[in-house]
Amino acid sequence: MSSLVPPFTLETATQKVRLAEDGWNSRDPERVSLVYTPDSRWRNRAEFITGRAEIVAFLTRKWAKELDYRLIKEIWAFTDHRIAVRFAYEWHDDSGNWFRSYGNENWEFDVAGLMQRRFACINDLPIRESERKYHWPLGRRPDEHPGLTELGL
Repeated sequence: MSSLVPPFTLETATQKVRLAEDGWNSRDPERVSLVYTPDSRWRNRAEFITGRAEIVAFLTRKWAKELDYRLIKEIWAFTDHRIAVRFAYEWHDDSGNWFRSYGNENWEFDVAGLMQRRFACINDLPIRESERKYHWPLGRRPDEHPGLTELGL
């Protein structure tokens, strides 16, 4: 993992995106928070978050609401210390209403490869359960499962 530090190459940026996807699919707020700097700053939709404790609290709330959460991320662009991704995730609420949430994130990393800034724009699309495209068991997306481009998303 030590090679996944800036400056990024296409290979290391792509690996960084997959590791982020894997972490979020774990739905473990503590684990996910460790890839961010202790003073990391986020804008997630209209919410502003600073530091690991707020990240953990945010993710705990998120995954209590967004049930059966499954995420796919795809690299969009990168520079020496920044990565842009697009993503889509599927989830349902406690009433059984399904959604596919689409978004873009911009990430900025420190020299150690920890994310120090994250800006996310997200839109939720109600879907029928029959329209779901993510059917793997909860956790890491299997390597053979199609990504966003292959799924036409």
